[in-house]
Amino acid sequence: MKHVVVYTQPGCGACQAEKAWLNEKGVAFEERNIRENSAWMQELVELGSRGTPTTVIGEPGDNQVLIGFDSTKLSLNLNV
Repeated sequence: MKHVVVYTQPGCGACQAEKAWLNEKGVAFEERNIRENSAWMQELVELGSRGTPTTVIGEPGDNQVLIGFDSTKLSLNLNV
């Protein structure tokens, strides 16, 4: 299974929805709360995003970046 990182922040309804969807589908993921770690906020910006959730699927150099919660795009990229 592909490595999945989800950038989140408190009070983000779409973040909660995406995490619930991933759990429902049995997809393991690493959550990075951008309010807890300034380096994670910097990573988010470097990915070209300004919002959460931002999801990185794959490995560095060979990954897909999805901005916002879109279950259709997640399904396609995760094959679930």
